[in-house]
Formats: sequence, C-alpha cells, structure tokens
Amino acid sequence: MIIEETLKISKRLPECKRALLNLLYTGNWVSDEIARVLKPFDITPQQFNVLRILKGRQGEACSLQTIQDRMISKMSNTTRLVDKLIKKEFVERTQCESNRRKVDIVITAKGLEALKEISRVVDQSEARMTDQLTTSELENLNALLNKLRTDTYE
Repeated sequence: MIIEETLKISKRLPECKRALLNLLYTGNWVSDEIARVLKPFDITPQQFNVLRILKGRQGEACSLQTIQDRMISKMSNTTRLVDKLIKKEFVERTQCESNRRKVDIVITAKGLEALKEISRVVDQSEARMTDQLTTSELENLNALLNKLRTDTYE
C-alpha cells in the first residue's frame, strides 16, 4: 500500500488503479530527476532527447517529422525545441537540396561535445535510480511495461 501512503489515500485501491497511479507517479519522479540533472546545462529533457536522436543519425540529416516520430514525449513542439538548440549552436538547420520545402536538421560538433558531457551525468543519475533493481528485475519490468502497451489502443 505504499503508493496510497505516498499520495495520502486512506483506503486501499484496486490493483489496476494502484498500478496505473504508481506508473504515473514513478514516471513523473523519473522525469523530475532527469530535469534536475539537466538544469545546470540549461537544457530540457525534450532538448536532450532531440540531441540523442540526432546523434543516433551518425551525421545524417534528419527532418523535423522524423525527430517528432522518435520523441519520447509526442506532445513536444519540435520546431521550438530545434530553434532553441540552434540558438545554443548545438544543431544546424538547412534546406533540403532535393526538396526545397523540407528542412534538414543535423547535430553540430558543439552539440556532440555537450551531449557527451550531459550524457555522462544523465547516465550516472539513471544508474542511481535503478541500482536497487537486479538485471532480472529490470528485464521483468521492461517486459511488463512493453506488455502493458501492446495492442492496447492501436
């Protein structure tokens, strides 16, 4: 009954509600912790996500739509996020040569260097958040979370 105590709910909830509240609460806890760790770098979790997506492209340009499709938070305003990263000189935007209506985004050397430093700190934070779980428990958690999303509303 830990989630009820945390949320100061006096009665025991049905397991389905407990699980969903626990999932929402824990997701927010993880997000808050990542945001806290990113704050000294003046970067948001969404901007960090964009940089990781672009790094994963290994120098290949990426469209705004591709970035949006790969974002963890689908509610993000990708154009605004990219604009802020351009101001920090972490990414560059160019017009696609083959399609003048398309915009290509690529991570800069400065963005790669910043991401290297930021990732080190984020990795340490993620390790602290999960270090009390065994590899087997993490595998089970991942399997359960994947199962929860499978074919639910597709």
